Amino acid sequence: MTSVEIPVSIAAALPNLTVLDITNDVRREVASTGGSGIAFVSPNGDPSLIRVQERETGFFSDLEGLLERLVPLEAEERARLVSMLLGPRTEQIPFSDGSLCLGHYQRIFLVAFEDRCSDEWMLTVVA
Repeated sequence: MTSVEIPVSIAAALPNLTVLDITNDVRREVASTGGSGIAFVSPNGDPSLIRVQERETGFFSDLEGLLERLVPLEAEERARLVSMLLGPRTEQIPFSDGSLCLGHYQRIFLVAFEDRCSDEWMLTVVA
C-alpha cells in the first residue's frame, strides 16, 4: 500500500467557517514521541476548536448552515455561543507505537469561526 501525505490544507473555506486539516502535522509530532498513549490536541486561537471527522465537503457546508440557523450571524457574542454548542475545544486521540489510532478516512481539523483563522494549535502527549 502506498501512502501520500497531504500538506496542511484548507479543508473548507466558507463565509463563516474555516477548517484546516492538521492531521499530518499531529501525526509527525506523535511519531517523534513514539510509544503509546493519548494525544490532546487543542487550538491556540479563539474562537476555534479541534475535531476529528471525515474530510467531506458536504459536512462543512451543512455545519455552517446549521450554525447559521441556530445562532444568526448578527447575534451578539456569536462565536462564544457557537463554541458552546459544539462542545469541548480539545480532542483526545489515542496512539499506539507512535501512530495515531484514527479511522481510515478520519482527519484532524482545526475549525475557526467567522473571519478569524489562526493555524496555531498545541499538542500535549500523555504516554
